[in-house]
Amino acid sequence: MTEPTALCDITVLTTTVASEAEARQLVQLVLQARLAACVQVEPITAYFRWQGAQQEDREFRLVCKTAPRALHPLLALVRAHHPYVLPQLVVQTLQGSAEYADWVDAQVAHPVVSA
Repeated sequence: MTEPTALCDITVLTTTVASEAEARQLVQLVLQARLAACVQVEPITAYFRWQGAQQEDREFRLVCKTAPRALHPLLALVRAHHPYVLPQLVVQTLQGSAEYADWVDAQVAHPVVSA
């Protein structure tokens, strides 16, 4: 019988933007800062109420996979550069294989501790 694969936590931040160019800009900022190992971008259609009216908009969903220790710096960067007045910032903790979680952790910068 095969042993089950060990699972480890991976933190995922999901947000949306209005254009592919906005998505690309946020992705570049996140990856250059080494606050996520991977960002997946996918086109979606969003249906929602905003300012009292029903809306239907094409958006791009960004799924940022990061180490739990990098969540707060990632949130701060995305908030600071997000084009929306009220951005969707949804955080989930997922279980991934230990090998994948190790890769994610290795790709994310470790915070510098000041003395």
